[in-house]
Amino acid sequence: MELKETKVESTYYYKGKIINMKVDDVRLPDGQMAKREEVEHPGGCAIAALTPENELLLVRQFRYAYQEEILEIPAGKLEKGEDPFAAMKRELEEETGCVSNTFIYLGTCYPTPGYTNELLRIWACRVTTNIGQHLDADEFLEVERIPLDKAVEMVMNNELPDAKTQIGILKTANLVREGKL
Repeated sequence: MELKETKVESTYYYKGKIINMKVDDVRLPDGQMAKREEVEHPGGCAIAALTPENELLLVRQFRYAYQEEILEIPAGKLEKGEDPFAAMKRELEEETGCVSNTFIYLGTCYPTPGYTNELLRIWACRVTTNIGQHLDADEFLEVERIPLDKAVEMVMNNELPDAKTQIGILKTANLVREGKL
């Protein structure tokens, strides 16, 4: 069975600094018409950064949409035309003050495929040097070092609700277990 839906027309209701919101009229596989709401997003990158002592560098920050502080792996949105790998290295340095020479690509995830086209690319690394944090003017966060085993336990106990963080921690723990990181 053909599952593809074909866009017939788009109507934008909002174009912002980070996201655009639109409604598409689409033709369904059976020929009927339907509407699909979509949030366009430039995508992002994230890094599970591990110290030589097997501690993950996590950042605690207030997330306005959830009205709470969330502990997560360092991450950021892509600027227009920005290379995801370069963005990830920039975010690691800005948010944690650390750098690394070796990175392992953990993959791409679709955080909310029901209504956004956002792609998150995730890496893992061993940090080598701390050169000092330099946050953006509107960025307020604290870096926390969590032992990798404790971070896995926190994921399994639903203490870290952020999806990219769960993916990054579990895949990084697997790499360490296999001797690849």
